[in-house]
Amino acid sequence: MNSTKQQVTYFIADLHLAQNRPDITACFLRFLKDDAIQAQHLYILGDLFEAWIGDDDDSEFLTTIAEALTTLSALGTTIYYIHGNRDFLLGQRFAKKSAMILLPEIDLIDLYGKSVVIMHGDTLCTRDIGYQKFRKKSRSWWWQAIIKSLPLFVRKKIASDYRKKSAAATAIKSQDIMDVTPSEVVKCLEHYQSQLLIHGHTHRPAVHELTANTKEAKRVVLGDWYEQGAWLKVTPTSMQLMNQPLT
Repeated sequence: MNSTKQQVTYFIADLHLAQNRPDITACFLRFLKDDAIQAQHLYILGDLFEAWIGDDDDSEFLTTIAEALTTLSALGTTIYYIHGNRDFLLGQRFAKKSAMILLPEIDLIDLYGKSVVIMHGDTLCTRDIGYQKFRKKSRSWWWQAIIKSLPLFVRKKIASDYRKKSAAATAIKSQDIMDVTPSEVVKCLEHYQSQLLIHGHTHRPAVHELTANTKEAKRVVLGDWYEQGAWLKVTPTSMQLMNQPLT
């Protein structure tokens, strides 16, 4: 633990960084420079990028993000990363370039003396059967091996097409289908014997109270960055969802 840092931990998710949204990128870079720099830890719970086509994409845009994260790490903030549904192909090469520590898709952490479950959150949305089928296939070694073997320009085209299909599919799905299944939340907390779950994915920032392990529990949902910067700030005595304008 870096003794020069405040006892602060930040959680973010669903930034969906992309070259065609420089406003989100600018807000993220400000957050790293002005807020995250004060913290001991920064947890990125998936979908930092709108799409990820491979660690061999050495674009200036991605290099800028990597350099900003590396600077933050060099100044004493430990950065952890959990894959989302848009950037699950992000690998060790880019993680090392960005000074990020890759975590399992579900992890149990000690947060100022509390056992907390963290994840992206897409695995909780079990009523979205179509997505869960794609998720299972896309996480298989053979599917990823095929995708990674394709030329970079082909992967870019595939990613673009997938985003369009995903947007069209999302437009006709009900909000309930795309939200978490309550019983899955309880199941997860009880499996890990925890009373606090932090996740993103649903883009519905809120603190939900529930019962798990026959005790009071909480589920904290992180906000997306489409309209504003959004993060969770945690100290030993407080937990607060926060936001700021993109510009």
